[in-house]
Amino acid sequence: MATLPNTKTVTYEEWLRMPESREEVVNGEIRPMASPVWDHSEIVENIRDLIVPQIDRRDVRVKIAQFDLVIRRDPLVTRIPDLAMFKMATLVQKDGRIHSAPQLVVEVLSPSNTRREREEKLEDYAELGVPEGWVFSPEARTVEVLYLEGGRLVSVQVLAKGILIPRDFPDVKVDIAKVWPE
Repeated sequence: MATLPNTKTVTYEEWLRMPESREEVVNGEIRPMASPVWDHSEIVENIRDLIVPQIDRRDVRVKIAQFDLVIRRDPLVTRIPDLAMFKMATLVQKDGRIHSAPQLVVEVLSPSNTRREREEKLEDYAELGVPEGWVFSPEARTVEVLYLEGGRLVSVQVLAKGILIPRDFPDVKVDIAKVWPE
């Protein structure tokens, strides 16, 4: 997604006082986000619907793009993952925002995403210490699985079919064929 010109960067404290909106902040620059297209949101909801019945909500939370994930406060970087899984024992909430790494982040690519934006986002997740990421490509109907290695989220496989099992949630199984909208 293209960013709007912005001559002023915001600090964490300024950002907290701003009205709530759908945006990410990268190095203090506010980047408004468009609402996802229908198939994008269907994929995210399908993933959530496949995972939630397999978890104990007392211990694990699955959240879709409705929260701010603070990567760092100075310069301010925040992200809004399409989906994230958190172990409640490690969840850190402050100022109504999440300040800890989810155990899994899921991103669904949109036609407007650039390769650089995707790489920036993965670098930010790695900086926070996210151990695993899944990147779904609706166009290719594939999912890329990435693991944190040496401070980077590294691609370990790209799948068009099969069962995904998050490393930190071995009892959760996601059938890739059930993710795609009909």
